[in-house]
Amino acid sequence: MLKRFHSVLFVLVVCAGCSEFRDSHELLHSVLWMQTSAEYHTITTVTYQRAAETLDLALRDKTWTAALEQAGHFQDLPPAVILDLDETVLDNGPFEGRLVKDRTTFNVSKWDQWIREANAQALPGAVEFITEARSKGITVFFVANRQARHESWTRKNLEQLGIPLPAAIDTVLLQGEEPHHWGLDKSSRRRYVADRYRVLLIIGDDLGDFLPGARDVPDNRLRQAQQQRNRWGVSWFLLPNPIYGSWEASLYPDGLSDADILKAKRNLVREMP
Repeated sequence: MLKRFHSVLFVLVVCAGCSEFRDSHELLHSVLWMQTSAEYHTITTVTYQRAAETLDLALRDKTWTAALEQAGHFQDLPPAVILDLDETVLDNGPFEGRLVKDRTTFNVSKWDQWIREANAQALPGAVEFITEARSKGITVFFVANRQARHESWTRKNLEQLGIPLPAAIDTVLLQGEEPHHWGLDKSSRRRYVADRYRVLLIIGDDLGDFLPGARDVPDNRLRQAQQQRNRWGVSWFLLPNPIYGSWEASLYPDGLSDADILKAKRNLVREMP
């Protein structure tokens, strides 16, 4: 999430047929859809229900693994699932709503403040899925790109949602954690889990939650996703996130100004089939 880039503070759009200007934030519709729509609530609930229904099948089939990083003789390893956190388990809609209402963009200090509040609610279906997985003896790992400095507040947030964390092992694997120096790409963390557990399912909201190279250009990202078509909805479960992610970062190079980011995005909009 820290690598994402939002564009302009707000956009002034000329009304069709009038001379007035309309004040609008780039994320307004996406935030409203995730916060208010029955469609989003239904998608997340059903996705988690489907994932829970798959657990027994995955447990029985000793050759089953969701991790591309799983190798060697993994059949008798203890079972685990890997979940992302932000917009997968934790709903950061109120934080995004602040950006919209303040007509501002993402920045690290505001994000740090939000995390320290440890008050994010759970996405529909997330707590129920985690409870179901644990009841079957499955260890739940959270692989997120929050920074290592965020771990104590993240743990507090999860526990307040009724997701207690085991004391014997670290199941919250964040970016930059010592001694592994994990980076933005999650492959090394998935491999860390896969070396110790048979990974039954992966659940996330971003292509990078499942495979490497998620920041590639859009055509290559689509090609990568299609190459793994047999995994989607089977051992990989994807939640929608129209607000931010590697999909957005793939649209333009790093280091652009807000104005140039918006220009690059507008140039990608299709007007004709």
